[in-house]
Amino acid sequence: MSGQNPTHPDLFVSVAGTGEFSISLRATKRFEINEILAAVTGSRQAERTYQTVQCGPAQEDNLQLDSDLVYANHSCEPNTFWDLTSHGISEWHVRAVKTIEVGDEITFFYPSTEWDMEQPFNCRCRTASCLGHIAGAKHLASSKLENRGGINTWIMRLSEEKDEGRVEQ
Repeated sequence: MSGQNPTHPDLFVSVAGTGEFSISLRATKRFEINEILAAVTGSRQAERTYQTVQCGPAQEDNLQLDSDLVYANHSCEPNTFWDLTSHGISEWHVRAVKTIEVGDEITFFYPSTEWDMEQPFNCRCRTASCLGHIAGAKHLASSKLENRGGINTWIMRLSEEKDEGRVEQ
């Protein structure tokens, strides 16, 4: 775990790959659809990094992850949804949107939480609906957000406002 103690060793293991940003999070148990994998925990901060998740409509609404979940990677066809829609941080969680088998990589759709990413990247998920370049929901048509396992409410609201011309493109 890159010198860090695992926070959920009964649920996940991180696996180092080759190259920069190539650590993945793998399931150590099976998860059924709609099963909650873990709570999303951390501390709120204004600064965005690759270890933060946007947790509200403002670019300053970020959560510095403090668990193994920091190693969950992006997929355009994810197997989890990071549900940050509750008003209480204690209710934020990661939920399976597909059956996850032992050894499967834990993935989520980054634009489901990120409006305008600080570090855009070229996606390597190779799924049928791969979007290619991932820069945040701001850079996608609303139709591209559909069928991704879930999108947080502020992302959908900002996307609808963008489509209506009420948010900067």
